[in-house]
Amino acid sequence: MSKKNQRKSAIREWVDALLFAVIAASLIRWLLLEPFTIPTASMEKSLLVGDFLFVSKMHYGTRIPKTILQVPLTHQKIWGTEIPSYSDAIQLPYYRLPGFSSIERNDVVVFNYPEEYWHPADLKTNYIKRAVAIPGDVIEIRDTQIYINGTPTENPGEMQFSYDVMTNRTLNMEFFDRYGINPDSYYPFSDNSGYFVFATAEMVEELEKSPAVSSVKKRTNKPGQGDPNIFPDGAFFGWNKDHYGPLEVPAKGWTIPLDEDNVRKYGYTIEKFEGLKNVNIEGNDLYVDGQRQDSYTFRQDYYFMMGDNRHDSLDSRFWGFVPEDHVVGKAWFLWLSLEKHKSMFNKIRWSRFFKSIH
Repeated sequence: MSKKNQRKSAIREWVDALLFAVIAASLIRWLLLEPFTIPTASMEKSLLVGDFLFVSKMHYGTRIPKTILQVPLTHQKIWGTEIPSYSDAIQLPYYRLPGFSSIERNDVVVFNYPEEYWHPADLKTNYIKRAVAIPGDVIEIRDTQIYINGTPTENPGEMQFSYDVMTNRTLNMEFFDRYGINPDSYYPFSDNSGYFVFATAEMVEELEKSPAVSSVKKRTNKPGQGDPNIFPDGAFFGWNKDHYGPLEVPAKGWTIPLDEDNVRKYGYTIEKFEGLKNVNIEGNDLYVDGQRQDSYTFRQDYYFMMGDNRHDSLDSRFWGFVPEDHVVGKAWFLWLSLEKHKSMFNKIRWSRFFKSIH
């Protein structure tokens, strides 16, 4: 055999090995597990910025790709560029393989951000939140406490809120670090009278014991203080992030009368996520293909997602329900965690290695 043929054979082996690795990694990422990184503080302290985790596609059933013309192992852009990694010229209908379980209340779920309309549903940005309400639930928030079907729910163990921490002196990073509060979770007031802090109830209890702290008060909205940024129409209903609902989460097969109240509550969801064409909302009426609708039956299940950092999370309170076809998978376990405000070996949060997610 000539050297030329030997070199071609070696190159061919490398190409075959690389091709096999790409195919295997793509199949694992699609069928079984996908890595995910926590980029924001919306789930602290349950999940931390710098946590690396695996998302199980198996639990809720693997979603068949809707956008099939895509560069393998990419999401929206080709690595390191602004070039789209997909074409939406061919879009398959939604289908999900059978899973181990359905989404249960309080599962931590990864899903596609519903309002990112410029991408196909399966290529929208991935978000991670807690499913606080499932199809058919009636959710209500009274003074920051969630009620489901009239009963107060069990809160996450490390749920955070925002607080005004009034002090008698200037505090430094080392002070807050002793209480587990990172530099992204506190901000000094302009008059140096204290700090705006995101913290858990346990942290607040410890802060109150410090001689440097004169008082701690939770920041909450008043009932009836309508917020126009709240879904579906906070200004009209008088809802805000701390006082919300009651609102029923749509379930597949649920039929509602399309009166003024329900058009305000569900018209946006019907228009954007039910796969209908030519949907128009005019005043308090909803039209499909030019025909005014007196009632509507939902075509898929929906979920109400919230972050555990309740005052630092843009979630279903602000942008609405998460459709079933936007669900990516169940947040399963951590495999690495890095603290961005520390260096070298102090950067690694060893205690979080292979921690399951609840």
